[in-house]
Amino acid sequence: MALSTLKDKRERGFLDGQFLIAMPGMQDDNFVRTVVYICAHSAAGAMGFIINRPQSISFTDVLLHLKLMDKTDAIMLPGETRNFPILSGGPVETGRGFVLHSDDFSSESSIPVSDDISLTATLDVIRAICDGRGPARATMLLGYAGWGPGQLETEISNNGWLNCAANEELIFDRSLEGKYERALAILGVSPEMLSSEAGHA
Repeated sequence: MALSTLKDKRERGFLDGQFLIAMPGMQDDNFVRTVVYICAHSAAGAMGFIINRPQSISFTDVLLHLKLMDKTDAIMLPGETRNFPILSGGPVETGRGFVLHSDDFSSESSIPVSDDISLTATLDVIRAICDGRGPARATMLLGYAGWGPGQLETEISNNGWLNCAANEELIFDRSLEGKYERALAILGVSPEMLSSEAGHA
């Protein structure tokens, strides 16, 4: 699914605003033990972001790479800003950055994902974060997860994923360790209760 389809959300799919939680039998290494927040789902496909996989580069690395500031200025940023979370959002366009954030920040390029969450993929949100004008809650992701028409529905029917309503607290939770288990807990299950042969929630 092309990212641009997020801008036209007149056709909403049943997975919009849902978490996908990978089942133990997931064969694709890109998604083993992942929790994915689905931002858009329609007949054209689906797209979303993995929210529990760390990225090896830091926010400071991103700022230096984008030439938004030099190393000295980056070091002078408040610790909370320097430690701004960067996640691996998925295997598609891994060199491209996206910021999922609360709706208290908006720019011309921001796209509403839900009533409370927006997506911005331009430098203005990064500059705002550096200047202390950014959203109250945000996470930066490199890359995204995308599925073609009918692909995700097939994976779910083949027992690849569980799904449940997304939880904003979990989306922006900076503690990645145990996030998979916390997502399963929304459904009232633990990893030990699941098997690759289990039924659907």
